[in-house]
Amino acid sequence: MITITFPDNAIKQFDDTPTGMQIAQSISEGFARNCVAVKIKDRLLDLSLPISEDASVSFITTNDAAGLEILRHSSAHVMAEAVLKLYPDARLTIGPVVEDGFYYDIDMPPISEEALGAIETEMKNIVTAKNTFTRQVVSKDEALTIFKDNPFKLELINELVDQEISLYRNGNFIDLCRGPHIPHTGMIKGFKLLKISGAYWRADQAREQLQRLYGISFFDKKQLNQYVHLIEEAKKRDHRKLGTRLDLFSFHDEAAGMPFFHAKGMDMWNSLLDYWRDEHKSAGYVETKTPVMLNRKLWEQSGHWENYRENMYTSVIDEEEYAIKPMNCPGGMILYKTKAYSYRDLPLRAGEVGLVHRHELSGALSGLFRVRAFHQDDAHIFMTPDQIGEEVLGVLKLAERIYKRFGLTFHLELSTRPKKSIGADSQWEEATNGLKAALADYGQDYVINEGDGAFYGPKIDIHIKDALGRTWQCGTVQLDMALPERFDLSYKGQDNEKHRPIMIHRVIYGSMERFFGILVEHFAGRFPLWLTPVQVILLPINQELSDYADQIKKSLEAHRIRCEVDKRNETLKKKIREAQVNYIPLIITIGDKEKETNTLSVRTLDGKVKMGISMDAFVEQVLHHIKERTLDEAIF
Repeated sequence: MITITFPDNAIKQFDDTPTGMQIAQSISEGFARNCVAVKIKDRLLDLSLPISEDASVSFITTNDAAGLEILRHSSAHVMAEAVLKLYPDARLTIGPVVEDGFYYDIDMPPISEEALGAIETEMKNIVTAKNTFTRQVVSKDEALTIFKDNPFKLELINELVDQEISLYRNGNFIDLCRGPHIPHTGMIKGFKLLKISGAYWRADQAREQLQRLYGISFFDKKQLNQYVHLIEEAKKRDHRKLGTRLDLFSFHDEAAGMPFFHAKGMDMWNSLLDYWRDEHKSAGYVETKTPVMLNRKLWEQSGHWENYRENMYTSVIDEEEYAIKPMNCPGGMILYKTKAYSYRDLPLRAGEVGLVHRHELSGALSGLFRVRAFHQDDAHIFMTPDQIGEEVLGVLKLAERIYKRFGLTFHLELSTRPKKSIGADSQWEEATNGLKAALADYGQDYVINEGDGAFYGPKIDIHIKDALGRTWQCGTVQLDMALPERFDLSYKGQDNEKHRPIMIHRVIYGSMERFFGILVEHFAGRFPLWLTPVQVILLPINQELSDYADQIKKSLEAHRIRCEVDKRNETLKKKIREAQVNYIPLIITIGDKEKETNTLSVRTLDGKVKMGISMDAFVEQVLHHIKERTLDEAIF
């Protein structure tokens, strides 16, 4: 007799050893059809596995995030099987689920995007066959025999020590896998292969180059259609295309992965930076600046030389090794040590928009989203232990104000102590409780990621949501107990004794370049007035009025309103259309009447035209709009 306890504490007993599927069917056939896996003692298991002892169970269904992850893991197997049917000599490596879909790295000759259609067709055949996923546990020797012709799988198997080795079969396909999987391939109702890219085995440039095939899948074809629509919309908003069309930035082979910002891009960049400075000054931060290159001794002291060396650019100066900084923190430690602090001086909030360099693999580079040179809006807050809650809460409120300015919402995730970490249990408990207290005071729901903190302290990650509903991890609040120790930072307490400060690392934009790219796609290039590179364009209706347009331009620029004059010998209609295509918020048409009456005729992006506006009224309204940094397009 097997006793099964459900989440609501209901109990059922089974005479024979039931499978997860049989337990689900005992609830109802309809419920069972929507089940993906069974959960016992925090372990996800296949529905086909027998449950041989009393257990408390819960079910993962098609409505759960974990269920979608299992579906996509199974979809990766289906894709790999389809590839092998079309390319029998291909050799599989690994095929994990990622944040937005799945991929499989495969050792095979490069294929074109057009080849994805044939692979999708083969996948449809596998899905239609409704092949069941069957788990098989084998010995290490058996696994080595089964995969004897695949050196990648052999490498993985040989690394397994005292671990159960499991394989999964569906149809004639077999793969090394921990599982679990969906009951059968027919549950994959909607799928699409997205792209191909290159990848190195184990992310090691010295190893084999593989083909990485990306895909997406859903339990419902409607969800796939919605996703495909989202992809098409995202393509229209692609920051790389818009960045080129709007003359904001570019990339060049002479500095791979390092963006060049054009004049218009710098106008927008400086608007972002001005806003950042205004908010941080109001929040009690001072701004600092540290060198881009520091010597090896510093990086050894910080731990980066040992743990991050492969991602750092280095050089030799005066026979001494230096590294370009991959992060701003060690320089901030040096600045702190230039003075002696008392508890009365804390908290100390120091911000730095510092240029950092990190070596990213060429295949990972992606416009402004993944670069090798970028600016982090770092801030380091040095404080006493009793100030943790208040300071973390202050960062969260600051982040909320800043993101709200761009129409961005966000959710929070708290990551706790990982297995590999430093510091005493009491320190971790104090730090984690400080973050939890701040989150409780903040009052917004959050997700806990157990064991996913940094090795030096727990953290809160801030995930923003853009206009398309996509999430981006930008902001983070990290408590650090390592660097203050490594750099022997101290302050004099009320007892006149030396104490170690608690330190917060935090960013809000994160990478300014990445945040810039997110905003390009979030606004689809149609930026609010205060942020847009060209705020006003003047269109003289004939060449005789060009000089008058230049006078107006000079007057507007005296008020720091960004302005251009279109003097081309084109029709007014074409000039207006091009200005609208380039999302210039204020289009001013200048004719003889406007010159005679000393007024302006203003057209906004919504197509409305307002005539007879005086220069003073125009400037006053525009400056008010810019000062308030509003998202409202209704300027007049």
